[in-house]
Amino acid sequence: MKLIKPLKLEKGDTIAFIAPASGFAVLTLHRLEKGKKFFEELGYKVKIFSTAKKNLGISSDTAENRAKDIMDAFKDSRIKAIITTIGGNTSHQTLEYLDFETIKKNPKIFCGYSDITSLHLALYSKTGLVCFYGPAVITQFGDNPKPDEFTSNHFFKAVTSSIGEIKPSKQWTDDKSVNWINKDDLKKKRKYKENKGYEWLKKGKAKGKILGGCLPVILHLAGTEYWPDFKGKILLLETPEGEDFRKGESLENMDSALGDLRNLGLFKQIKGIVFGRGFGYTKEQIKQLKDIISYNTRDYNFPILYNVDIGHTDPIITIPLGVKIEIDSSKNRFKILESGVSK
Repeated sequence: MKLIKPLKLEKGDTIAFIAPASGFAVLTLHRLEKGKKFFEELGYKVKIFSTAKKNLGISSDTAENRAKDIMDAFKDSRIKAIITTIGGNTSHQTLEYLDFETIKKNPKIFCGYSDITSLHLALYSKTGLVCFYGPAVITQFGDNPKPDEFTSNHFFKAVTSSIGEIKPSKQWTDDKSVNWINKDDLKKKRKYKENKGYEWLKKGKAKGKILGGCLPVILHLAGTEYWPDFKGKILLLETPEGEDFRKGESLENMDSALGDLRNLGLFKQIKGIVFGRGFGYTKEQIKQLKDIISYNTRDYNFPILYNVDIGHTDPIITIPLGVKIEIDSSKNRFKILESGVSK
């Protein structure tokens, strides 16, 4: 399938905010407004769709209404980029209601992470659209007093030009002690730690198109018509929050999910893995996670890069899914080889 790259984002363009899964934005409207203000002060216009201000409990709205917001955003010729408010666990419910032919004819920048993986992979599979695995409104762009500079710089690089080599951040955080619902984020700062940089669980060099997302969410599409072709790809993986949002998903579940990917034959198809920093784990749990990754990829010699700034920790980079990248342990290099947008 031919790769479709959306037009690059330019000053004056309109950005849509939508909520394809969780309605958490309703509980943190101050962060939604801060995200809006951030883009407007930079010279962009923002259109907030109805799902961004709805909450039915598990999801922002019905699957049909969430899909309608997605379609309306793609069909609106004034909108050049769509950014999701947050993730959740129900984006895949919208897929049966999407008109992929219409989306294919109206390509736009589509950005988000975590549960938005379902939409990214389905859009890639059905249309060839390059989607962007990157920041969301509530979690990153709504930060006080402004988004992390590392995060915002990498986002704008990804959606306006080309990225090139990606260097690790100098510090990072997975601190969830600041309560957004109580607006503690307006007066408290999260605690950051020193970033020790890239780690290579398996050494080597690989080039290929990068594709993937949040580890357990990928499995929502297994066995469906939305499952993409991973042959020759470099697999992007990262871990989410668990039932306690301050802690990571259980290592048992991560082991199980990687085992599922193994049984699906995915590791026979790919050329390498780019793995994010484990979220919400102790040092001992991080060691266990790395052992779990190595065990489930036993018998395979492709390179595995760990501790990349993607996903549920901050700051994060923005990765155009479907473009060619290179990973090389001998040079400690992670490089995006082509732009995800067209001129």
